[in-house]
Amino acid sequence: MKEKLDSRKLVMGNMSMHSKVVKEKVKKQEEQLSNDIRSLLVAGTSLSAASKRLQDESRSLAGERGYGQLRTLQRVFRTRQQYMVSQVHMLYPVRVAIGQAPEQELEFFNNSSNSGDSTGSKPLDHGSLTIAGLHLTVFTKMSFFTDKKEVQRSATALGYVAHVVTLIASYLQVPLRYPLRFGGSRSYIRDYAPSIEPSSSDLISSSSVSTNSRPVEFPLFLEGQDSTRAAYAVFLLNKDIEQLLNYIGGRSLGPRHVLANLKELLRIILSSEYIDTSL
Repeated sequence: MKEKLDSRKLVMGNMSMHSKVVKEKVKKQEEQLSNDIRSLLVAGTSLSAASKRLQDESRSLAGERGYGQLRTLQRVFRTRQQYMVSQVHMLYPVRVAIGQAPEQELEFFNNSSNSGDSTGSKPLDHGSLTIAGLHLTVFTKMSFFTDKKEVQRSATALGYVAHVVTLIASYLQVPLRYPLRFGGSRSYIRDYAPSIEPSSSDLISSSSVSTNSRPVEFPLFLEGQDSTRAAYAVFLLNKDIEQLLNYIGGRSLGPRHVLANLKELLRIILSSEYIDTSL
């Protein structure tokens, strides 16, 4: 009996020790749960405050000084852009010529020896588009039979296009990939990474500053210039027009359509959809 009693006492002692351990563990869990509840209450309070601020910001954004005002300012801004471009369009209208007109905007870099044209001229665009009444023609070479007046008219037309592109880019605040140095019928376009070889004069002038990445200038006229460089300048000018078209969501008609692309650019900007389109 005594051994049984001692055994029972030993069991009761072990159970008592186990009970104390369990009580301590429960107490710790209660403390942890209490801390979690307090953290949850703080987070709930923060969430409620954030939700209130979100509602206030949503009401503010939907109010007169929120998104509505932004849309109003955007419409005013685009209306002003449209007005300024309309003034440019009045100065340099791009229109379809009445009556039969020479073809325009054909291939830029065709070999002049294969053209079969004694004047060395390459009309630029299938159609009869003019800018300020002048057709745009690229001459692949100069010869004795070349019409000097036609060469001058083409250079003047390119000067008009260069001026229009420069003005529209400034109104839209778009930095042109190929900057223009406007000089009327003696305008130039700059390329910082030309894909054709620069002339000897360019190599001499830029040899001392080659480390400064000086751009190479290409003439937008043929008189006294290399025909390949002049045709490449027209190609770069069309790239600038394509850049502006892409900026306003338009699509280019291709690299051979300088006046057609310019006309499309003006049409989109002067349309009513341009004002309502989000930037």
